[in-house]
Amino acid sequence: MTKTERFFESMKGKKIAFIGVGVSHTDLIGLFLRKGLDVTVCDKRRAEQMKEYEPLSAQGAQFILGESYLDRISEGDFDVVFRTPGMYYNSPALEQARSKGTAVTSEMEVFFDLCPCPIIAVTGSDGKTTTTTIISEFLTAAGFTVHKGGNIGRALLPIIEEIKDTDYAVAELSSFQLISMRSSPDTAVITNITPNHLNVHKDMQEYIDAKANILLHQNAFGKAVIGLESGTAAELAPLVRGELSWFSRKRKVENGAFLDENGMLCYACHGRVTEVFHMDRIKIPGLHNVENYLAAIAAVWGKVDISTMTRVAETFGGVEHRIEFVRELDGVKYYNNSIASSPTRVIACLNTFPQKQIMIMGGSDKGISFDPMAELVCQKVKILILMGETREKIRLAVTSCPAFADSGLEIVTVNNMQEAVNAARERAVKGDIVSLSPACASFDMYRMFEDRGNHFKQIVNEL
Repeated sequence: MTKTERFFESMKGKKIAFIGVGVSHTDLIGLFLRKGLDVTVCDKRRAEQMKEYEPLSAQGAQFILGESYLDRISEGDFDVVFRTPGMYYNSPALEQARSKGTAVTSEMEVFFDLCPCPIIAVTGSDGKTTTTTIISEFLTAAGFTVHKGGNIGRALLPIIEEIKDTDYAVAELSSFQLISMRSSPDTAVITNITPNHLNVHKDMQEYIDAKANILLHQNAFGKAVIGLESGTAAELAPLVRGELSWFSRKRKVENGAFLDENGMLCYACHGRVTEVFHMDRIKIPGLHNVENYLAAIAAVWGKVDISTMTRVAETFGGVEHRIEFVRELDGVKYYNNSIASSPTRVIACLNTFPQKQIMIMGGSDKGISFDPMAELVCQKVKILILMGETREKIRLAVTSCPAFADSGLEIVTVNNMQEAVNAARERAVKGDIVSLSPACASFDMYRMFEDRGNHFKQIVNEL
């Protein structure tokens, strides 16, 4: 009997609750039902609001819906509770459930326990999706079967029975997934750590501690890849139990990947430096993507040859919603950067192009300061179009910056995405770049950042 078979055998006779359906749970609930397990779905929505209700009900799922959906969980009525990443681990309901003996876990925690193949996982405040994808592209191009998932939009536990020990699992992990993890991947990558999600985490230290879990449970044969230029991430280096591999685009490292003074991406190991490829070979724009490639090279070094990595760099077109080219109209180029839900991501976009941009910003408030981007916005934005819950907070950060007075920056306030795109088109001239780089989460107007980006693209393509 395999470890996975033993796990499902151990679940028989237990009352299992899933909080929410969504990406991480829909397929998993179906798998548990096919195994004949006792499953209850707890969701704040009503039945008529859930497209998953009828299919899961037909398979035998029970439901607790509406505003009181967590009551029976907090009362300890279930043996096992699977939380979605969106359900904060330290919420009162889950703390009460744990105090009553309920096992509170998650899809990714169980996947890590059961996965038979090596796991490479990536976390960070910025760059983790692109880095995760590049790693997957490298390994796939090298001939491996790769299972990519996690925070990147696919649950991996539902396919656990398909995974062979010769495969690779590549997972993107958010702080909300990592906060309760007590297993670490074979190779852990931390791109950077900057303030984020402080509207959910109790403080910055909790956010950092959650990220640190990607390292804490490695053994001596694990590998950690850490961005040297991110001070907060670099400070986690003493936690590394196995091999520490740095990446940097600003200075040479003794062990890891770096960008040399000639623009060559290199890898240093045991005193030997190997040239990989020149930064001009990278198809996707921006120095931040050079950093993403350096992190990915460090993660797969020894598993993928240089010619394969070079081929991927030359052909990989990037990930949707990340400085994604939408179209050129009347000599104006439009870019969808909806993933830019923090100031550091906006800074990356501003540094990608040489000219000043017309930039659309604003969204829901994550409790983080916009001051870190204010000076660069004054320097590299010609027209700032603000919308959403945070529009006045962003305006204050920018106009309070000493660089604003002489910047010539025009600030326009709008009510929605349609008005924002219209305002950008009216003011743009040939040669301009218009980017949606919100610096905020999407939840004031959209369910997810993908919905925001898709709406922007739809409007732009209809111009």
